[in-house]
Amino acid sequence: MSLIKPYRNGFQKGFNSYPGTNEKTGIEFEILITDKDEEHEFGEKENEIAIVAIDGVGEIFFDNTVISFNRSNWIDIEPTVIHLSPGEKVKIKSTEQSRFAVIKTNNDLSFKGKVYQPSDIDTEHRGKDQLDDTCYRLVRLAFDDTISPKEAKLVIGEVLNFPGKWSSYPPHHHPQSEIYYYELSPDWGYGHGELGEDVFKIKNGDLLTITKSRTHSQTSAPGFHMYYLWAIRHDDKKRYDGFTYVKSFENMLE
Repeated sequence: MSLIKPYRNGFQKGFNSYPGTNEKTGIEFEILITDKDEEHEFGEKENEIAIVAIDGVGEIFFDNTVISFNRSNWIDIEPTVIHLSPGEKVKIKSTEQSRFAVIKTNNDLSFKGKVYQPSDIDTEHRGKDQLDDTCYRLVRLAFDDTISPKEAKLVIGEVLNFPGKWSSYPPHHHPQSEIYYYELSPDWGYGHGELGEDVFKIKNGDLLTITKSRTHSQTSAPGFHMYYLWAIRHDDKKRYDGFTYVKSFENMLE
């Protein structure tokens, strides 16, 4: 099934995995919940890794540098994102309870990793002044092929979907596999995720796998901000360089 929803009753401390994502998309995904003063080291020989600080406070120890992060919410604050080449290592210390997304994909190539701080994140006010702002949202790009090394396989970003509005709209598609990981505020809210002709009710902690060039759009119920982290894996035949709108909908933006 395209919608993976094992954590509607909440996350456990430690790593919370999403079975089947790697088989469907080539992307492995986990949510890590840490306690105060908890430390974790990351680094694998065969996997490229991206770590997104969704919520929390702490320090990142990477490349002989210490970088602090402090994200009290995802509505107002851009993320800190760690991007590791296979073979690189990083240590994270949480000084308060924190929540991270850990994204992995196999990569035979090496590159120089980086920590993207909130000031590095490109935030686009997409859909502003179009269709009466009904699809106005914030698109936060951490890195894509124009930013990260060409040896990298991942593209990482976030979307802030405003209450009662649409995002990933007009419907669009691309041949590369993608995942959407969702959170809601308040967390008991909901939205809907469209995947081709299928529509899924989205709740906090759900994950949607997007494959086979299926079109996708999202909407959040009135009164609820919806956040989703998106991760795309560059296809071995064609690297991700953007998406294609469904033509009849694209004409509405003119």
